Amino acid sequence: MRCGRVSLSFHQLCRRRYRPVRHSFSVDVRGVVDLLSRHLYRSPRAYLRELLQNAVDALSAHTPADPMVRIEPPSVTGDGTLRVHDNGVGLTEEQVHELLATIGRSAKRDELGFARQEFLGQFGIGLLSCFLVADEVEVVTRSAAVPDAATVRWLGHCDGHYTVEPAGPRPEPGTTVTLRARPGAAQWLSEETVTELACEFGRFLPYPVQVAGRTVTEGEPPWLVSHPDPRARREALLRYADRALGMQPLDVVELSVPAAGLSGVAFVLPEAVSPSARPAHRVYLKRMLLGDRVERLLPDWAFFVRCVVNATELRPTADREQLYEDDLLEETRQALGEQIRAWLVRLAATSPARLRRFLQVHHLGVKAMAVHDIEMLRLVDRWLELETSDGDMTAAEFRRRHGRIRYTTDAEEFAQLAAVAAAQGVGLINGGYTYEAEILNRLPLLDPDIDVAPLDPAELTTRMDVLDPQTELVVRDFLEVARTALERLGCEPVIRAYQPVGLPVLLLESRQAERRAEHRSALESAVGAWADLLDDIAGEEDRPARQARPQLVFNYNNPLVRRMTGVGDPLLVRLTVEALYGHALLQSRRPMRPADTAVLNRSFLGLVEWAMHNTSEG
Repeated sequence: MRCGRVSLSFHQLCRRRYRPVRHSFSVDVRGVVDLLSRHLYRSPRAYLRELLQNAVDALSAHTPADPMVRIEPPSVTGDGTLRVHDNGVGLTEEQVHELLATIGRSAKRDELGFARQEFLGQFGIGLLSCFLVADEVEVVTRSAAVPDAATVRWLGHCDGHYTVEPAGPRPEPGTTVTLRARPGAAQWLSEETVTELACEFGRFLPYPVQVAGRTVTEGEPPWLVSHPDPRARREALLRYADRALGMQPLDVVELSVPAAGLSGVAFVLPEAVSPSARPAHRVYLKRMLLGDRVERLLPDWAFFVRCVVNATELRPTADREQLYEDDLLEETRQALGEQIRAWLVRLAATSPARLRRFLQVHHLGVKAMAVHDIEMLRLVDRWLELETSDGDMTAAEFRRRHGRIRYTTDAEEFAQLAAVAAAQGVGLINGGYTYEAEILNRLPLLDPDIDVAPLDPAELTTRMDVLDPQTELVVRDFLEVARTALERLGCEPVIRAYQPVGLPVLLLESRQAERRAEHRSALESAVGAWADLLDDIAGEEDRPARQARPQLVFNYNNPLVRRMTGVGDPLLVRLTVEALYGHALLQSRRPMRPADTAVLNRSFLGLVEWAMHNTSEG
């Protein structure tokens, strides 16, 4: 018998991953469990995954005629222990010392034939996880590589020491790991918990796994199962998503990256998700579950799918909860992104109805990614319908119809101007929804000749019909009263003939006028040196331009306006003009200044008084 202490091995493990440990690492159970739970494994449930992986690796190194992993929980053993048996390659006494006394080392492992590219597990690390649920771990093993090899027993303790000694005869090569639950951890070894964990982690393992005599493995992953035709395959995968992930996806995308040994499926989520949410995927490595919340498998823009994949060449992180970030993972990520993009292109070509359904669900997220991703921008341009003055249509269709894109940055402004713009032959897009203005401004990235700009409302007046000279004379007195009424409000009256007839007035403000108004507001609120600075920025040469004002455009086609122009009572004209100004201001949803509120109140009360006065006289 040889005795030893694994203090150095624990020390090496910690030094490599954490700050150096400068004292002897012989600790009590609480210290070891604290180290493992805080720094290596997130949950005690990892212990069964590691034992399964050790057994599968052993079977991969030496596959007998009837490979099998048998798990016997305390309900079967009857002595309170959990036993995991395999009939794989087993270990010699020398290998036991090399592997189990040097936890975390890879050099000796590779010398013994357990190269990383061939096996997922690390035998010593796997046993280390057992100390999350047990005070001691027993390994009884017999090597298949050495004829008539002796059976060896290794017994490791949570305080760091171990013993190796001969064991009783073992009828066949392989390994048995025995655990006895430490206080408070018995539930982790129960038949119910062990069965659940074995099903979760080992469902698709290539070798049969039994728990208490019941086989928990299912064979091939669903995406590797053959089907008579594509439709039957798709329906089977959709049923798998419903059963395994609890969702009914919009669609299924098949994935394959040979360089990573990856195959699997991506399920398109049936409900909208935030683009900022990091999607979590179910990933198997060599058919052992790595985790069902694995991140960074796909590019960030592909937030609308959840993947279930198996890979043979990707590497896990030290805790085997996530994928290790390296060049191969980056190449895999890009390849998967291309396949999801290709699915969108195929969907557009073969099933526009399904694509429209997809965009209806994930439009906000797709738009968010189009702000950053050129391919998503191309998709949005061709397929995402926007609200326009001609009805809902894509930006590409809108350009074909109008040649250029003019948009509003506010949904209320669009509601006010859409009908007027359409009547004047100006196509208008509502860019007031989230991300849409940014997307429209990015369209020249697809084609530099695309003409995109926010609508200058003053442009509409140039499309409206001017009055003939005779009519201009008729409305001259009306315009003079209107100009006097609106002067103190900083507004200019204009009269045009335009559609729709039912709209009496329209309050339009050029972009230049808006900027001047903002400047004036800043000047009014600024004091001292800031006011002087803002005034200097404007420049003396710019002062005449600052006189640009909003326009209250009266519609001569409207019957009410036409009657107003013939009224001879200046008071009634002034009150009506002020009332229509307030009406236009409310329709445009512009903020009302105190002067605007005062005018609106005064005009309302004045019209009531005028009506009562004329009624009493009558």
